[in-house]
Amino acid sequence: MSPKRVRGPSTRRTAVIAAAGVTVGATAAALWPSDPAAAAGPTAPACVRQYVNPTPAGFDVHLTNDCARTARVRVVVDNAGDSPCFRLAPKDSVIHTHESITGAYERTVTC
Repeated sequence: MSPKRVRGPSTRRTAVIAAAGVTVGATAAALWPSDPAAAAGPTAPACVRQYVNPTPAGFDVHLTNDCARTARVRVVVDNAGDSPCFRLAPKDSVIHTHESITGAYERTVTC
């Protein structure tokens, strides 16, 4: 009695599955920032002053624009959501309040 021949998976199906896996992996790699700090944007100019005040519930950041031009900045929070983008005309200021058990002030960046 001769041994039974067993057919392996079709070459076409294997190629389709492999291509799908490569596509998913490439898409995830393209969407995931390699450096989260770089994804946040460049650091705000020195003429945008930030005063960080710890509070029992989190922290407050008082931002003041001492620049000659309008500045668009946001507060980057480590381990929590960042602030919205604030548009500050010269001499304008804003206070961003962060309240949570997680999150710490990281830096202020342009947006």
